[in-house]
Amino acid sequence: MGETQVSMSEPRVVIIEADAERGRELESVLRFINYEPELVTDCGQWNAGIDDAQDILAVLVGSCKTDKALQKLLKEVHDFDEHLPIFLLAEKNKELTVAIEPSSCILGRVEIPAHYTQLTSALHQAEVYRETRAEGAQQRPVDLFRSLVGTSRAVQMVRKMIQQVASSDANVLILGESGTGKEVVARNLHYYSARRDRAFVPVNCGAIPADLLESELFGHEKGAFTGAISARQGRFELADGGTLFLDEIGDMSLNMQVKLLRVLQERTFERVGSNKSMEADVRIIAATHRNLEEAIGEGKFREDLFYRLNVFPIEMPPLRDRVEDIPLLVNELIRRIEHEKRGSVRLTQAAIVALCQYNWPGNVRELANLVERMAILYPFGVVDTGDLPDKFQTDVVVSDTAARLTDEDVMVTRPMQQYSLEAEPRLPRGGLDLKEHLSNLEVGYIKQALDDANGVVAQAAKRLGMRRTTLVEKLRKYGLQRSDSATGV
Repeated sequence: MGETQVSMSEPRVVIIEADAERGRELESVLRFINYEPELVTDCGQWNAGIDDAQDILAVLVGSCKTDKALQKLLKEVHDFDEHLPIFLLAEKNKELTVAIEPSSCILGRVEIPAHYTQLTSALHQAEVYRETRAEGAQQRPVDLFRSLVGTSRAVQMVRKMIQQVASSDANVLILGESGTGKEVVARNLHYYSARRDRAFVPVNCGAIPADLLESELFGHEKGAFTGAISARQGRFELADGGTLFLDEIGDMSLNMQVKLLRVLQERTFERVGSNKSMEADVRIIAATHRNLEEAIGEGKFREDLFYRLNVFPIEMPPLRDRVEDIPLLVNELIRRIEHEKRGSVRLTQAAIVALCQYNWPGNVRELANLVERMAILYPFGVVDTGDLPDKFQTDVVVSDTAARLTDEDVMVTRPMQQYSLEAEPRLPRGGLDLKEHLSNLEVGYIKQALDDANGVVAQAAKRLGMRRTTLVEKLRKYGLQRSDSATGV
């Protein structure tokens, strides 16, 4: 083995290729798509230095000196770990000249010279296979469900709907923009269902070419089509007894929609190239960022399939509609980075204000990318507004949402004990109405104090450092309504 330093944050892929130049080219492609390659040019010493296959995502097997050596190698990999995914490297239109053991865990072949899209698809397939096969891997830790962190009314409603439907086998359709956390909802539904001990199998219907999706979902028999060098299970089989998550269902072709509808109606399917029916004990959860009712009107989505999937719809709100959750999400994302030992970072109050006033077209995914980027640029440092990317550099005033941020809300560092913005306030170029600005700030603090005190005015006044009667006057001044409980002393 080489002396490559393996990054624990990137999936490890072993390349076994006697042609060193070809192997190095493949290494470059793998690094480009964020995998950690390990090149072995001696087929007879392929497992030198490998003690455990658990940290290996897949093995890419290319040429050996002889066909006999290649056949011996494939057997050794299988004996080392029968569930270690293997992809065979082969030139386009070139047939294999070695016999393949039926029990070998060969998921397919990768044409060389390899293209990154083909490799990405193959390794994604390996990830699903490893996830569904590895012992105990089906029970995903709840802390992965971080996109549901928050106290906004919209997120509380999503959590309530998950609780209501998780225990049933009803089909669920999750709606929402890209990056809002639709897969997070699906994993929650699986985790809190009676199927949690079985596999959760995700499929991105928009990322898999239409002509390959049928094989991906239903599997295929050996020789069913060019490149099908062995029989392979599809996602329905891998998800048997568990949950199949069909992401971006709105991108599925009409031809595949018909075949999926049949499976949903009859609960049976056949592998490609076979006429043997197989039972489908699978719960279906689908998701899309598209408006399926509009797609039906345009003839791009089947109405009967829509009603089959839309038994229990759940809509994930965009991040711009739940900005009060941003501080908590930032906290959770930072803790995640710290837990994975990838550093840490802190944000000032002014930086959080800027984040709360951004539109977030990429939603939670965009926020996660930003936090990770800041942790790389400013490891264990403090990020202020000037350190954020240009798109966050706007002339902003502190809104009610920003005024409600506290030490408990967001990881910040500040020089004073009392609450204040971290940086010196900047006057917008166009000026501002100072009286209105201060009034908005005061209203925000009052609302937060009342929320923290469950509406009890006396406690809220104490938290604000003022007399109860003064707070009552301010409530009247700003036209803020008090519930019956707000009259507590």
